[in-house]
Parts: sequence; C-alpha cells; structure tokens
Amino acid sequence: MEHTFLLKVLQYIATAASGFGKRKKLFILIYHRVFIEPDFMNPGEVDKTAFSWQMELISKYFNVLPMSDALQKLHSESLPARAVCISFDDGYADNFTTALPILQQLNLPAIFFIASGYLDGGRMWNDTIIEAIRNCQAPELDLSAVSLGRHDVSTACAKSAAASTIINEIKHLHPDKRQQLATFIAAQSPNAQHDLMMTSAQLKQLHASGMEIGGHTVSHPILAKLDPDAAWLEIHNNKVFLENLLSQPLRFFAYPNGKPGKDYLQEQIPLIKKAGYQAGLSTIWGVCKRTSDTWQLPRFTPWDKDPIRFMLRMIKMYTKE
Repeated sequence: MEHTFLLKVLQYIATAASGFGKRKKLFILIYHRVFIEPDFMNPGEVDKTAFSWQMELISKYFNVLPMSDALQKLHSESLPARAVCISFDDGYADNFTTALPILQQLNLPAIFFIASGYLDGGRMWNDTIIEAIRNCQAPELDLSAVSLGRHDVSTACAKSAAASTIINEIKHLHPDKRQQLATFIAAQSPNAQHDLMMTSAQLKQLHASGMEIGGHTVSHPILAKLDPDAAWLEIHNNKVFLENLLSQPLRFFAYPNGKPGKDYLQEQIPLIKKAGYQAGLSTIWGVCKRTSDTWQLPRFTPWDKDPIRFMLRMIKMYTKE
C-alpha cells in the first residue's frame, strides 16, 4: 500500500463512499482463521499479511464499533458513516495469537463467537478431515468403504479439492454420522494437529483485552438437524459454560454455518431469545439496515486478495440494496 498510485485509488474510493453514513447501514465482517502464511488447505482464509492490510484499510476508511454500540446506533438511526463490526467464528487459536495483536495495534474492537466444546485441545470435524488429508502420504485416499469414493491427494491442489468435496458432501448429515465419518478419515492419516483451537486461558485473556465473546453452540452442529431438546442443550450449555468461564453475560449468538432453512430453522429462533441473547447473527450475505431482523442479522466475508478489490467489494455490498 506504499505505492502512490494505489494510495490515490484508495483515497478516491474512500471519497466516493463518503456518503455511506446517510444510508444507516452496518457492515458485519466474518473471519474464521488468520494464518501466519497462506495455507493451501484453507485457500478461503486470510493470512497475517492480508488481515493486516485489511484491518489497516478498515481502520483508516471505516468506523469500527463494538457489536452492542453498532446495533444500538443502527436502531436509533445514529450510525456513523461507514460503520463496521468485525466478527470471528468458532474459536481458533490463531484468533488469539495472530489476529488479536493486529486488532490491538490498530485499536479495533471485535467479537468472537466460540464453540465451547472445542476449547483446550478439541478439534472440529471439518478440521479433522482437513488435517488428515494434509498429512496423507499416499497418492490416493480410498473412502469407498464409507461410500465417499476415492480421491486424488497426490498434490497440494488435489488435497485441497478433496477436502472441500468431502466436507461439502457430509456437512449436513446428522452430527453423530458426520463425526463417525470424520473419525474414519482421520484413522487413514494419523498425527493431525490437536492445538487448532483456543485454550480456556487464551479465551479469558482475549476477553480481558477488551474483545467481546459470543455464543456459537457447544459442538457447532447443523441446528436444523437437531430436535428441539438437543438444539436447546447446544445453545444453553454453550452460553452457561462461557458465562461461567468469563464471569460475564453473553449478549450475542451466531448460528453455526448460518444459512436460514438449511443450517437453522425459523422455529429455533425462539431458543436464542429464551437463552437470553439480545441478537442473532446469520451468514445471510448482506449489510445490516434498520429494518434487518435482529435475530438473523446478515454478515459477509471479504475474500478479495488485494486492497482495491477489497474496497470495491465493500462499496458494492453497501450499495446493492
């Protein structure tokens, strides 16, 4: 971002966007992981370099607010121009080790939605598959015994594609079946990482640094696949555990995966209210307006790989509705 031409383009984009605040909209950005370097098994996630320049742009050209302040101002029509909230889902350790120092350096608040069952050495089912395939030594992964076919894993590109295909195929199975398949795949390639998620101590330090913590269920299930009692336990037990750990009430909840009708059901929204949350966040692709459903707030992931496209994406998201 040091080149004069690039800086001029960014300044022009920011000037063009100067009237955004009049429309009373709110960006809520979603992140999951922040790798030290680009990771071939997670091509959709940012690394430290990309996250740094993204946060620098956000800090310079937008107004970043804590979630509670942003929603209060949204509903009272008092949002500042170009209002943004930054959110992280799941509870990965690199949120603490890599993302937090960057946020602190720029004095940016964020909210972290934590799947509490994976703290202290747990591993999410999709990461079990990713890490197993990453470490696979054979050129082919044969999963025909569990009706998942045979997959080329001879190159980094092939491994990434195989993991994506398998994850998408089993994502919406019942959680028990999904875990059985992940365990089977893990057995084909041992020595996968077990320190991907935060420890309880790291989460407490993250919270003590001024970052907000939100609920994200215990085990990150597809809530739509659960009966009402099981869904309630996932939501309630997650909230109780995190509140006891942090000695602080949780105010906001993010639905795992987050697509309405596919990942959670409309009849499950009252469970979020019953648990005592103030709002629910989805992954409906969009920007929040005053008329947005407080229990299904839209968010989006800024995936662009260079600053100009990133800024243009923000403008496009803001002006499309």
